[in-house]
Amino acid sequence: MKLTAIGIRFGFSAAFAVLVSAAGAAGAAPPASAGKLAACNALKSTQVLRASLMPTAKPGSDKPQARGIWLTDTLLQWPLPAADPSGPVHRYVLAHSQRGGISLRGNRITGAETIHALAVDSSAAASQAAAHAPWVARFGGATQTPALRLSGLSAPQIRALHQGQLVLLAIDSKGGVIRHTETQTARALDALHAKTAVGAALGANLLATGQGSAAQFKLWAPTASQVSVCLYPASGGAANGVHALSRDRASGVWATSVKLPESATGAIPAVTHNYTYLVDVWVPGLGWVRNRVTDPYSLSLNANSKRSAIIDLNDPRLAPKGWAQRNASGAADRVKANTDMVIYELHVRDFSANDPSVPEALRGKFGAFTQAQSNGMRHLKALSDAGMTDVHLLPIFDISSIPEQGCVSPGISVVDSPTSTVPQAAVAAVREKDCFNWGYDPLHYTAPEGSYASLADDPAARILEMRQMIMAINAIGMRVGMDVVYNHTPASGQDDKSVLDRIVPNYYQRLNAVGGVETSTCCANTATEHAMMAKLMLDSAEVWVKHHGVQSFRFDLMGHQPRAVMERLRDRLNRVAGREVQLIGEGWNFGEVENSARFVQASQLSLNGSGIGTFSDRTRDAVRGGGWSDNGEQLLAKQGWANGLHVDPTTQARAVLTTTAADLARSADMVRVGLAGSLSGYAFTTHQGATQTLAQIRYGDSPAGYASQPGEVVNYVDNHDNPSLFDINAFKLPAGTLPEDRARAQVVGIAVTALSQGVAYFHAGVETLRSKSLDRNSYDSGDWFNRIDWTLNDNYFATGLPPEQDNGNNWSVMRPVLANPLIKPRPQDIRFTRDATLDLLKIRASSTLFRMKRAQDVTQRLQFHNTGPAQIGSVVVAELDGQGFAGANFARIVYAINADPAPQRISLPSLKGQPLVLHPVHRSANAADRRAAATAQFDAASGNLTVPARSAVVWVQE
Repeated sequence: MKLTAIGIRFGFSAAFAVLVSAAGAAGAAPPASAGKLAACNALKSTQVLRASLMPTAKPGSDKPQARGIWLTDTLLQWPLPAADPSGPVHRYVLAHSQRGGISLRGNRITGAETIHALAVDSSAAASQAAAHAPWVARFGGATQTPALRLSGLSAPQIRALHQGQLVLLAIDSKGGVIRHTETQTARALDALHAKTAVGAALGANLLATGQGSAAQFKLWAPTASQVSVCLYPASGGAANGVHALSRDRASGVWATSVKLPESATGAIPAVTHNYTYLVDVWVPGLGWVRNRVTDPYSLSLNANSKRSAIIDLNDPRLAPKGWAQRNASGAADRVKANTDMVIYELHVRDFSANDPSVPEALRGKFGAFTQAQSNGMRHLKALSDAGMTDVHLLPIFDISSIPEQGCVSPGISVVDSPTSTVPQAAVAAVREKDCFNWGYDPLHYTAPEGSYASLADDPAARILEMRQMIMAINAIGMRVGMDVVYNHTPASGQDDKSVLDRIVPNYYQRLNAVGGVETSTCCANTATEHAMMAKLMLDSAEVWVKHHGVQSFRFDLMGHQPRAVMERLRDRLNRVAGREVQLIGEGWNFGEVENSARFVQASQLSLNGSGIGTFSDRTRDAVRGGGWSDNGEQLLAKQGWANGLHVDPTTQARAVLTTTAADLARSADMVRVGLAGSLSGYAFTTHQGATQTLAQIRYGDSPAGYASQPGEVVNYVDNHDNPSLFDINAFKLPAGTLPEDRARAQVVGIAVTALSQGVAYFHAGVETLRSKSLDRNSYDSGDWFNRIDWTLNDNYFATGLPPEQDNGNNWSVMRPVLANPLIKPRPQDIRFTRDATLDLLKIRASSTLFRMKRAQDVTQRLQFHNTGPAQIGSVVVAELDGQGFAGANFARIVYAINADPAPQRISLPSLKGQPLVLHPVHRSANAADRRAAATAQFDAASGNLTVPARSAVVWVQE
């Protein structure tokens, strides 16, 4: 029936009713589409066409925001707080307005064009749908509503509902509104559109025509009422055209093909036009808006990412010389499986910003890697020759926080005190416009970062120069991996740096109980459990592999993504590449998805059998000591296995902690966990005397061993996060430790990674004693605190107190450490560490026994000695059986890692009579640690090993 009153109380019993408000007829269009060309060129990127009349709750309020959650296209749930004071509900209804005119006056609702009754549904189908979203029920606390079914509408009618304002209402027995909420629509949009939308080729694609160039544009915007594309000349200036897109109702994809205007000749031959979209869309709580937004599928952009570029990645003008033959270097063939990877984690700007051997115009840029004779490239070549297989670059996609034009670097030259506050103050003063950031704030996932190009305003230059960088790294025998951040965006809502949310509001981001965006990853979390966010990630990664030659990926906070999506990505990339594309990532288990609360995560304990590697914190923490959140005296007192635990305590450790030989042995057991690849089924005799599998050994509340195969674990003791290994040792080694002994302690930590089963992962500069002057979080600390000296003369320790924002509460502890003259290494200490690292890489490369691919082989061929309650806890000894193993090159390998400040002798009766000799690397005249040849011993008659202080020594049976 039709009701003409502007405001009514609800008391109807029909399945659904229609209400026409005095504001306009049912199905009336949203605001007029005039002024689009002006919108293409407007200073502001958002125009409010009609403001919402509904009251909105403030974040954290008890009042509902978007508590109604669509489980399917026809089923909703409205979890209510246990303490909700409202009265009993007589019925539930869904109000809709295409115009966006719904308003609430007291307990009256006005301005709705249609009202749809919702029936309580307790069927098995409804229960099953709810079971697939168990986290929704937890939002309601002790009580919640049952599932609510929307009936009587066709799929096209339901799709139309989502192109306007939707309000879920609870009605009392007298027809009054007692509760209201907006709804979370992502699951409904997936049910209504994803089946057809996931196959769409989204983005801008150049078309070959007989009459010049044309472009096809496709954008997924199922809730938009209108979408247009603005065209701009690539050389700059105002829009020279605006074209409407047409909506495919089944997929929600808007599309059009446009003949491109003739372009003036300019500096960008491979790019003739840039573009943006105008999206008219209902934003809950705000109203009808017109957003000018770049393309989520942008392949490149102009400076500061204001406009997307129409570009063909197959254009020969974007291919460096020899691009088609880029795999001829043999780099790709070095890695057949995850365990073959030996990874060097490197930041593009860190690599060359401080390298005077690179032309000034190329410092901090992609182009620096093309300088084959630079200090940095010669260093990378030496690492590659020794056995490093992969360079993993910190984010090189389009970064939100770095100004691509006119960025600055703090004006610091030298400081007159190791504890000076001048550098950190200079960094803070220009933080918003500094050229440096780690880059974990992706603006466009599939476009290269413009600040790394020679000309940021040239969308072609960033592609060409990035490809030249990849070719240059391949040419020295190393593959290129990419650090990717699909788990969050830098902003959400109507922020100018929010791309996804301004196209499909509240779809791409993961929402909490009241419809707010989850931020457990530090920023606005994305929801890769939603079909089109998963598609964006899969499509993006394919571009990097297929078109740019990326050969592996490291996923930031991968545990916030579903295992199923990561497995789809793995399979898809392998098909595209025709080989295995290695995937590793951070499998930390925390936040709103913790313990697979919303889906089975791609986390440490949930990826068994997937072949996807996760970083292991077990051995990392054991080697370093303490944890990432330590502060104050804990930084000095909580020592690790490699920096003096029990055997060489600091003053603070003596005062605060009382450690025993058992504590040291427990830590040594955790080192063995890493050396055995954290394999859940591997077993050895622990310090308590019991033979346990690694899954039975505890790491806090979790099993120490969690992987089913060695390739599912990434071993490391140092990466971009937290203090560098040198800096953590600066805290934890006793103050009187000499520089040469600090270098040896560093090598002990490096050796644990180099000799472990699984993926070996090294932070750039760990081999040069890299220091960040104790900065625990250098993501935005500028070049000063992130420098690397490839001449090996300085490690930049004691170059000022690190930035206050993440370190100020520890300055009192840091000052005496920075002022200690014994900590600063000499050039010979840096060179020793570099050379010792090269030796360890050569040893790892010398035998497949250090990178076994199957858990069965590790179980059969790796044996630990010096275990159990009577062990010498500062020494780890392992034996590898090479009999009949392809690529072993030695019948037997025995290695010992001694973290003790004194030499140690280990009795190994089982090795009596074995013809063991030092590894050829140790016997070389160029060996870094001459103590191995001079004092390390194996006595075949007794089976005794003698290991120099703070060293790693390898013996072999040739």
